[in-house]
Amino acid sequence: FLTEIELVIGVWKHSKSEGHEDFGLLVSEKARKYAIVRELENEADLKEGTTVLQFETRLQNGLECGGAYLKYLRPQEAGWVAKEFDNDSPYSFPPSVPSDKLTHVYTAIMKPDNELRILVDGEEKKKANFLSSEDFEPALIPAKTIPDPDDKKPEDWDERSKIPDANAVKPDDWDEDAPMEIEDVDAVKPEGWLDDEPEEIDEPEASKPEDWDDEEDGEWEAPKIQNPKCESAPGCGEWKRPMKSNPAYKGKWRAPLIDNPSYKGIWKPQEIANPDYFELEKPDFEPIAAVGIEIWTMQDGILFDNILIAKDEAEAALHREGLWKPKFDAEKEKQKAEEAAATGSDALAGIQVIDRLCLSVDWYAFHFPFRSPSLVGYVTHCRVSFDPAEEGIRCPLQGG
Repeated sequence: FLTEIELVIGVWKHSKSEGHEDFGLLVSEKARKYAIVRELENEADLKEGTTVLQFETRLQNGLECGGAYLKYLRPQEAGWVAKEFDNDSPYSFPPSVPSDKLTHVYTAIMKPDNELRILVDGEEKKKANFLSSEDFEPALIPAKTIPDPDDKKPEDWDERSKIPDANAVKPDDWDEDAPMEIEDVDAVKPEGWLDDEPEEIDEPEASKPEDWDDEEDGEWEAPKIQNPKCESAPGCGEWKRPMKSNPAYKGKWRAPLIDNPSYKGIWKPQEIANPDYFELEKPDFEPIAAVGIEIWTMQDGILFDNILIAKDEAEAALHREGLWKPKFDAEKEKQKAEEAAATGSDALAGIQVIDRLCLSVDWYAFHFPFRSPSLVGYVTHCRVSFDPAEEGIRCPLQGG
């Protein structure tokens, strides 16, 4: 069901991904706000064992301004209320996505030892610990100490590391009035310079408009054009010597800086024990009760697919290998062929490869892209390439 927020005006579509028969949840219009949420039949417990969050997205038209993330929603006291789903609903994953037009799969693995691993296309991009103050900002556990809010900087505290040398004296030959630039006295007027010709002249073919009223519009003046005589000459009008840097220029004198003997450093308040500090062996994460998408985007063509919440890393890897990788490989080959065709090298072969790849993988996977521990069944169908030289593409996953 959709949320009931007034700003939600984008139309979701269950549509094919460009280039093959894989269906997903599609952002169909530009410059719209989108929101959709699906409650899980069984809440996903994050406190016991490993939890894996995974989904695919494809930016078919790129992404200049917008988002392509999921939100994993905690339970509501009176059950999930869709109209309360908005941009303030926690929590989002991932924070950012690649901007190419290929299908990518994002995986978050939460381990019982508080370890968090973020994978993009099966490759680890980030490893962190939920209890580490260096891995999260702000940290899940407050700092042991905090700056004393009542501490005040002493009035005689000097934070200046350098000060002007009070004993320095301006040299006698220092001329503060000397200009930065002076005329180049060695410059010579170029031969052929037209002193008596202006740079601009009245347009000879211009005439005062018939409806021009001198009393209301003022005295009419012909528009100016560049003087054609100046085009072949080195210049027109009064010649003036160019300016050059003044070697005698020194500017305003200032005393040099020396180390400040009274320097005490940058003042900071003293640290005191944090009254809000607590110790925690494991984060008290609430279960996931629903999964949603809530984005504002200026691009259409964003496609979400194969959303998985699992307790087994191997299951997520199996989904990546069987559902995501065939699509990604086909899209990557098509992209290479298009780039080769665009450069003009092997253009005809490139067109043939593109045509073949468009039909090389057909996926009919799970009637709706949300998948939870209670919804792990799916049906896939692969169509092999029609190129007789190819061995075809096998389905590593088949089930019902």
